[in-house]
Amino acid sequence: MADTSRCTAPYLGLSKPSGGPIDLSNVPPPPPPPPPPARPEEQLESAHEPPRTYTSATMYRAATSAISRSSSALRKHLARGGGGEPQRLWARGYAAKEVAFGVGARAAMLQGVNDLADAVKVTMGPKGRTVIIEGSYKGPKITKDGVTVAKSVEFEDSAKNVGANLVKQVAEATNKTAGDGTTCATVLTQAILTEGCKAVAAGVNVMDLRNGINKAINSITSHLKSKAWKINSPEEINQVATISANGEKEIGDLISKAMEKVGKDGVITIVDGKTLDNELEAVQGMKLSRGYISPYFVTDEKTQKCEMENPLILIHDKKISSMNSLLPVLEISIKNRRPLLIVAEDVEGEALSMLVLNKHRAGLKVCAVKAPGFGDNRRHNLDDMAVMTGGEVVSEERGLDLGKIQQQMLGTAKKVTVSLDDTIILDGGGDKKQIEERCQQLRESFETSTAMFEKEKAQERLSKLSGGVAVLKIGGASEAEVGEKKDRVTDALNAAKAAVEEGIVPGGGVALLYATKELDKISTANEDEKIGVQIIKNALKAPLMTIAANAGIDGAIVIGKLSEQDDLSLGYDASRGEYVDMIKAGIIDPVKVIRTALQDAASVSLLMTTTEAAVSELPATKARIASRMPQMGGMDF
Repeated sequence: MADTSRCTAPYLGLSKPSGGPIDLSNVPPPPPPPPPPARPEEQLESAHEPPRTYTSATMYRAATSAISRSSSALRKHLARGGGGEPQRLWARGYAAKEVAFGVGARAAMLQGVNDLADAVKVTMGPKGRTVIIEGSYKGPKITKDGVTVAKSVEFEDSAKNVGANLVKQVAEATNKTAGDGTTCATVLTQAILTEGCKAVAAGVNVMDLRNGINKAINSITSHLKSKAWKINSPEEINQVATISANGEKEIGDLISKAMEKVGKDGVITIVDGKTLDNELEAVQGMKLSRGYISPYFVTDEKTQKCEMENPLILIHDKKISSMNSLLPVLEISIKNRRPLLIVAEDVEGEALSMLVLNKHRAGLKVCAVKAPGFGDNRRHNLDDMAVMTGGEVVSEERGLDLGKIQQQMLGTAKKVTVSLDDTIILDGGGDKKQIEERCQQLRESFETSTAMFEKEKAQERLSKLSGGVAVLKIGGASEAEVGEKKDRVTDALNAAKAAVEEGIVPGGGVALLYATKELDKISTANEDEKIGVQIIKNALKAPLMTIAANAGIDGAIVIGKLSEQDDLSLGYDASRGEYVDMIKAGIIDPVKVIRTALQDAASVSLLMTTTEAAVSELPATKARIASRMPQMGGMDF
């Protein structure tokens, strides 16, 4: 029999032990394994009883008894009032959830709405203050832009965050549709939701309340459209832009001149300037009505845009799905150390995955955009783009193979900006003589064509090629100052475009105040609907109250004085502390801005008012789950 008291330790690449084999004869034997844990049914038995053999029926009775005791304890907890506390639900592998019901749920969300709205509304009006936002990576940001302030607010309390995030959605929706009015939308949301929660807590029927609010909103929007003044002159555009820029006339002048150069439908972009002053520059450019295919191409997280300086531009008329077909053009881009813009019918599959992966892992500056239009219209758009950028449309029909592409086939531009919805190509590298010849062909096509559709498309293509792009260069003494001014210029530009689109009304909140008289004409089915109308009537006073409060004036006094007279143009000029004719004073609001703000605010407020339960993650559990997740360097596949 083999001697097992001595053995040789295996060599695992460590320092080999000296002295030969290791002697294990004196090593005490390992302790016996611990006994298996007692089964639940055994724990129910008395320690003095002899062991028993359990049948399936016995185990079933034991389990039923345990469940019964647990249910009894839960009923006692609820009887003691435990149901008033938020319930915590746990699931293995997931974060714990907190569930709040009824008044408690609405109260928690309302607290989040109030805290966010109070931070946003200090920026409202000509005497509004700025807000300093701590940056995670950069220095503090100073702004008067409502949506920027709203996006920065985050609470540790998850229930408050639910309410705050819904208000952020209101601000972002208003900003996306009208380009301005985010602060007004936030103020209206706070006013409508506060009164709505009070009404529901008092026992008002929620559905009747909803009907009353919807009737009031429809009446107000129709009234605003009927009272709108159409504008076209540079002076009127200047006034709208100046008001939206918090009274800075220099910004109003800049936007007015830009719109005069490129027209009301022209392309105007806003960039950082190189000097202390603001500048306006008109350059050759083109705007495509298609944005990036994937959000992973974004280079600026704040604006959600992809910006490229001096890029190469690939123009292709087919779908790109093969990874190998893109390798030659990527090699050209890397060799020249220049960004790459790809415009094709589509980019999908492994080709898209490779582009995204190389951008995030290798730092390749690339973006893919779908070609605008369909059929012949798409082909014409690609031809126009090729002329503008000095490139060629890579097409098999023209004998050009994407896998054998040469650098001279690629277009160029001084700058390209790609957003979710559009692409702007500035100062393309095309020959000016060829561009002018192309424009002349389009003019002749417009004159000779008999089909209205073809005439419209020819006119659209001509405006893209010949219209140019106005570039607003915003200067300042510091990065923070430039950022704050860019926010105001963006708001002012969007307000000016909205004013041209739907007209204007007296500003400063007076248009909404005077519109409350229209609500007296609404017929309601019952008292609860009437309360819904009254909620909107009270909320329409909130913007003027906020503007007056930021100017250090009691808003109730201002509203009282304006309500006593019949001149619908009279309002309060908070910058000078005087009652003036708002139209003559140039204090005006675009109808599209305040209409959109009111509709978005009412929509979200109704959803929150009718909420009966809110589910949110517990902060401690959320942090614990996050700590277990692997660190991802921006992206992980």
